[in-house]
Amino acid sequence: MDLRPLHDRVLVKRLDEGEQKVGGIIIPDTAKEKPQQAEVKAVGNGKLLDSGKRAALDVKPGDRILFGKYSGSDIKIEGDEYLILTEDEILGVLE
Repeated sequence: MDLRPLHDRVLVKRLDEGEQKVGGIIIPDTAKEKPQQAEVKAVGNGKLLDSGKRAALDVKPGDRILFGKYSGSDIKIEGDEYLILTEDEILGVLE
């Protein structure tokens, strides 16, 4: 897959969370919330400033990030699900 996001956008793949058990009850996949952690797969060139220069992004491919619950756009490429976010929608980098 060769996809390079434009400007300040970031292509990420959600990280799977382990199976959740609450009080011994297994929660089915349809009732689980989507994880809010992801791995950065590709980044754009950066936001274009008024001066004509580009502001470099703070994340790079391979970083693990946290993002808001309703952030980004879900896409499917070659059967795999990805999410495209703007850099502003990223809450933090897990180290």
